[in-house]
Amino acid sequence: MALLSCNFYSESLGLSTSMNVILPQQTRSQIGLANVKRPGPHKTLYLLHGLSDDDTIWVRRTSIERYAAAYGIAIVMPQVHRSFYTDMAYGEKYWEFISEELPELARSFFPLSAEREDNFAAGLSMGGYGAFKLALRRPDLFAAGASLSGALDIASMTENPDNPRSGLLRTVFGEEKVRGSENDLLYLLDRVSKSSMPQPKLYQCCGTEDFLYKDNQTFKKAAEGSGLDFTYEEGPGEHEWGYWDKMIQNVLEWLPLGEPGK
Repeated sequence: MALLSCNFYSESLGLSTSMNVILPQQTRSQIGLANVKRPGPHKTLYLLHGLSDDDTIWVRRTSIERYAAAYGIAIVMPQVHRSFYTDMAYGEKYWEFISEELPELARSFFPLSAEREDNFAAGLSMGGYGAFKLALRRPDLFAAGASLSGALDIASMTENPDNPRSGLLRTVFGEEKVRGSENDLLYLLDRVSKSSMPQPKLYQCCGTEDFLYKDNQTFKKAAEGSGLDFTYEEGPGEHEWGYWDKMIQNVLEWLPLGEPGK
């Protein structure tokens, strides 16, 4: 696999930003890595970071490069700061960036497939929210979304005056109600399930000791009644990288990538 750090200018954000990208590379003599490189433009996983992280974090905290090598999939890891993957009320247009500009730019830089069935999103915590937002709001572009310990009930978070993140959430979402809006995953889930839009596959996991476990149960209940292709896993685990390193392997196994190593 090749690991690239890419610095570029974003028209949506009006500033220079960055992403880390893992690309398949077929090798014959490399030790300890089962590299697969399939013909044609690469299937792509947009792998999203959490609130306190950046575009380097998945590479620094997990073995994502080694896991992706066995499937021959490209991994795009963008930088979005503390934006909740949203066009911020008091900030930049990170939803426009992540859902429109970034895929087009990434495909202009690298040999990535533009086909819906070849594009997926996954993320942890804030990134789990972003991944489901991409899958549910742009199911025409993303065939599947996966959330690991995701912040999935943003509406309830913004409605809680005692939430320690209330100041940040106000900066992101402003004074408008999130519930029932394009930033509410439960609203998006209901809309997609009742529409003629393509139906994305969803994967959700959360540790039973995670502080976001209750919010994940709220989304799980709604998803199980939606009729979408929905997979859920839970087990012992907190909001930490040992859990996410394990579960991202399950995500890759769940995605329609073919048998690893072939």
